Amino acid sequence: MKNRILFSIFLTVFSFVFTVSAKQEKYIKHTVVKGETINNIAQKYHVTPYDIYKLNPDSQNGIQLDSVLLIPPTGEVTANDTPKIAAPVVTSTPTQNSNPTTHLVMPKETLYSLSKQYNVTVDAIKAANGDLLANGLKIGQNIKIPGSDASPVVAKSVEAQKPIEVSKPVVKETPRATPKPETSTEGIGYHVIAPKETKYGISKRYGMTISELERLNPQVINDFPIGLKLLVAGNGQAVAETSKPVAETSKTVAETTAPTSSTKKYLEEYVVKPNETPASIANDYGMTEKELISLNPELKKGVKLGMILRVPKGQRKEPVKKEQGNLMKSINTNARKQLALLFPFNISKIESDTINSTQARLKKDKFLNLTLDFYSGALMAIDSAKVLGMNVDITILDSQETKNTSNVAALVQQNNLQSMDAVVGPFYQANVEKLAELLEPTKTPVISPLSKEVGKKFSNLYQSMPSVELLRSSVFNYMRAKNGNIIAVIDTKKGSVKQYIQETQSDTKIVGLSEKGGVVGDSLKALLQKDRLNYVVLASESTGMILATTSIMLAAQKEYQVQLVILEPNETLDFEEISLARLTKLKLLYPSLSRPNETEEANQFDAKYKKLNKIIPNQYAIRGFDVTFDTLLRLSQDKTFEETVQASPSEQIENKFDYVQNATYGYSNNGIYMLYYDTDLTIKEAL
Repeated sequence: MKNRILFSIFLTVFSFVFTVSAKQEKYIKHTVVKGETINNIAQKYHVTPYDIYKLNPDSQNGIQLDSVLLIPPTGEVTANDTPKIAAPVVTSTPTQNSNPTTHLVMPKETLYSLSKQYNVTVDAIKAANGDLLANGLKIGQNIKIPGSDASPVVAKSVEAQKPIEVSKPVVKETPRATPKPETSTEGIGYHVIAPKETKYGISKRYGMTISELERLNPQVINDFPIGLKLLVAGNGQAVAETSKPVAETSKTVAETTAPTSSTKKYLEEYVVKPNETPASIANDYGMTEKELISLNPELKKGVKLGMILRVPKGQRKEPVKKEQGNLMKSINTNARKQLALLFPFNISKIESDTINSTQARLKKDKFLNLTLDFYSGALMAIDSAKVLGMNVDITILDSQETKNTSNVAALVQQNNLQSMDAVVGPFYQANVEKLAELLEPTKTPVISPLSKEVGKKFSNLYQSMPSVELLRSSVFNYMRAKNGNIIAVIDTKKGSVKQYIQETQSDTKIVGLSEKGGVVGDSLKALLQKDRLNYVVLASESTGMILATTSIMLAAQKEYQVQLVILEPNETLDFEEISLARLTKLKLLYPSLSRPNETEEANQFDAKYKKLNKIIPNQYAIRGFDVTFDTLLRLSQDKTFEETVQASPSEQIENKFDYVQNATYGYSNNGIYMLYYDTDLTIKEAL
């Protein structure tokens, strides 16, 4: 099977483009004459500047006299057509029955985001623009916004007589340690967002609330890009000493165990609820975890249910309620999207291997096998998207990667990955972070498909694999939500686990061991409580310690409610010495990235995969399908990828994708299942 997949890859010219809904198009050639711009050429042929940029990537850097551009055949030009001047952006406040406002469509904007920005409905915008939006919203269009109650604060065009051009991608510069506020000639204060800055930090610096900052700058309600110029109060003069770096200000707060009288009026108390973490609470208040801990030094010892914290007053944002399973019901096939998949086939290495045959290489190269399994699942997802009529062009590229090297920089340049609506891959964390860094200026979503590592943070990076720390914390959050009595038996060889529990889960009772490192039955039993469910977290790969602990728990079942818990996969539990009956009686509980799925949909997937590949799909093939199909679904909506992530989790064959935005960077997937061994010898999801 894998020989056949490899053979098909060899026959493919990388990169190839797989179009889910293919269309035959003939392009028009246009020779640039003196005085022409992309804007008026686009208007001449009734297309958008973005349409021209897609076919002519170099034109984003300017066009030269007598150069030839390819124009898509979306419209026709007549001899009498003359270039028109683009209308300026209107900034007047419309009323319900006033004339429509004109809006120039920018990259990543959608009808949904515009409806929220102008406080009108999507249908109202469509009705105001007639056939202009028949093929979906396109960059560079001047659309009409019907009368509304509110108008966004937008920048005026400097000169109305000049056409408005789509801005070029921002080149990332080396950030300054502390950006100085700019002041306009009219006395209006400005602040340019620097890396690692937050709404909380900036609003505190200028003596504002986050609500006031957002009222002056509506564009930062759902986005907070580096380099954006913000309107701030007080003519751009920071509170206290404006010359003092932000880092020093944070340090001063951190050194104070209680808020001073000057800051106390800006704080209020917050009671920690079940399943909350310092990161999630900080995110709700628009601040970093470090800033929250500086206000509450006791968090260094861990967060507890019912703990009272000091938080910024009146700045908590209620989390958006996500609706499960609505992506399939809202597929939009009008606008064509672009998706790139970067997989480490390493074709050049295979071609240059004159010693081993392809079959021999497949036998010993585990990473290549993993890649091909993932790829086979991705192909199944592409086929499913085609059946559903999704309108997505898919480019598959060879990332040629090892753990520390790849060719992502060359791929970005050669394939214009900045224009993609999303990119899945590469596989290794260092390489996916490099790609995210290169594509961050254009906000192109980069989905990390397999890495559990946590490294550098980028606003456009989506970690689809929950981290090890998140898996661990999810177990403790679940046990606390059940009001459980949490006890831990930790092997002396598991020092890192003990340190983690002591530092972040300090309400856990740790069982004392004997001088030889064994479990003492009385020490464990003394910590059990009769009126609560007792969760015993076992961290050991020693058969002897596992047998001893489970024997004590089985004997205690006569008097207590007990349940065995592990924080991560443990191969020792698969040994014959540890019987399955022992684990089912104790209802072994553990966190998992995937779930057992016996639904008709899952069985159909297995059957189709087996028919195509002559083998049952393994975890990597299913992962390849789930990650790719989730991405395709999110691209096929009337929203941006980021908007779908904020609004809707999704559940595929075995994996859940419930992305949560972190306080100062990107998104992580909280899609974790709590599973347990039931007495009927099946694995079930704990509710």
